[in-house]
Amino acid sequence: MAQVQRMSRLMVKTLRDDPADAETLNHKLLVRAGYVRRTAAGIWTWLPLGKKVYENIARVVREEMDAIGGQEVLLPALLPKEPYEESGRYEEYGDLLFRLKDRKGADYLLGPTHEEIFTQVVKDQCSSYKDLPVILYQIQTKYRDEARPRAGVLRGREFQMKDSYSFDTTDEGLAEAYALHRGAYQRIFERLGLDYRIVSAISGAMGGSASEEFLAPAPAGEDTFADCPACDYAANTEAVTFALAPVDGSAHGPVEELDTPDTPTIETLAEHLGVPASATLKNLLVKVDGEIVAVGVPGDREVDLGKLGEHLAPAEVELVTAKDFEGRDDLVRGYVGPQGLEKVRYIADPRVAPGTAWITGANKQDKHAKNVVCGRDFEVDQYLDVVVVEEGDPCPACGTGLRLDRAIEIGHIFQLGRKYADTFQLDVLGKEGKPVRVTMGSYGIGVSRAVAALAEQTADDKGLCWPKEVAPADVHLVAAGKALQTELALDVAEKLGAAGVRVLVDDRAGVSPGVKFTDAELIGVPQILVAGRRSAEGVLELKDRRTGEREELTVDEAIARLSA
Repeated sequence: MAQVQRMSRLMVKTLRDDPADAETLNHKLLVRAGYVRRTAAGIWTWLPLGKKVYENIARVVREEMDAIGGQEVLLPALLPKEPYEESGRYEEYGDLLFRLKDRKGADYLLGPTHEEIFTQVVKDQCSSYKDLPVILYQIQTKYRDEARPRAGVLRGREFQMKDSYSFDTTDEGLAEAYALHRGAYQRIFERLGLDYRIVSAISGAMGGSASEEFLAPAPAGEDTFADCPACDYAANTEAVTFALAPVDGSAHGPVEELDTPDTPTIETLAEHLGVPASATLKNLLVKVDGEIVAVGVPGDREVDLGKLGEHLAPAEVELVTAKDFEGRDDLVRGYVGPQGLEKVRYIADPRVAPGTAWITGANKQDKHAKNVVCGRDFEVDQYLDVVVVEEGDPCPACGTGLRLDRAIEIGHIFQLGRKYADTFQLDVLGKEGKPVRVTMGSYGIGVSRAVAALAEQTADDKGLCWPKEVAPADVHLVAAGKALQTELALDVAEKLGAAGVRVLVDDRAGVSPGVKFTDAELIGVPQILVAGRRSAEGVLELKDRRTGEREELTVDEAIARLSA
């Protein structure tokens, strides 16, 4: 017996107009259709219909996690600070972390993620190789103090997430757990009806080796990913690489100093010399944990600070300020060049390859230098892919021009390795009777994000349009208004419920048929069944919400069709 929900008793209030502060499709429609309600900035209440969609997604996640041997636990959201201090993340999270004190003055935090606590749980519960491998997971509310919560439930200060962790004694075991999760994620997102891409990613502050993201293409997405039209390459733009290709620089003449007054920017320099910006070398100064570092990229490209930060994590990266130039005669603002920078570490993008020649700052006011050759006149301390990826950049796999698309991150899997096991000395007794350091994987799915991603991908100009697996009901039964039609609708609803069909029946009195039809399309249940003008004949109209196709069926035919 499936549930029959009567709208005359259901707490649902639909809106005709978009909320004034809503910018994204999911924000507009989830509020208008009565799925969620804003409690405060970045904090949302899940109303009855929204809770059903959320729980349906969580159910699919649980089923697939259980299928690969995952064991569900529930860790606290209120956590002591000490484990996070030990891992270093109490400071690394900075302002994103919700910090609080209890009445005795002890420090706590609201969990942004739980690697530390899961590691401690396994350390306490597992002492032998015989206890492993193990996969633990939870579906838990996480907290991050976002400076600018936006896009409805897509980017909130609290959010619901499935995080799981694998624990193994060997790298081969970790690789197997990673593959199990990868397959489970594919099945989850396919069952949910999400259009998604698996892309290479950077592990960043999470640490570890292999890292992939699951992205749902959508205009509201905050991630940009690159994919190749000619091969199967796809990557988050932070993970796109460019091959370092040294060239022969022997033909370049000696360094020549140029008089370039009032040219502190690439634009003014290129205009003054009549050269393309690509002939110049841009040197951006940043501070990495307080140390001034120069980052070199071609003058026609921008440094991706997010990408740089991921490469250098967990170090903190920030731009220098005017104050940082005080007392530094070797740093001339607007005229910095890599040649002669003896006290500054120099990072460069692979496009600044050995043998390439550049026009760059001469480390003197109003002076630049040309024929500055990498490897001859300056050395690169570290090569990192740090430019903002652009449409048409070569595919690292085949060389074809890349495409760029916006997407919502809905999942992320990492091979963490022994980062947290080292921090907390997570060892078990091995087969040889000696301690073995455990290796870990970390795997996340944004459950509340999946609600938003589905809304973004499946909605049309009439409203939400849920896939059957996650919809709050299988059929939305509309009584067009008269007593006979309402009586028929309720009778059919009971019969459908008895056949195992989840029904949302609109039996509201005093509501016009037009409003009911509009609400049915806005709410987005996959099938709409109408008890209308032919109710006296026992004939109903069935409409497919996505395609708009309609057909008339008898009551028995409708029940048979919908319960099949």
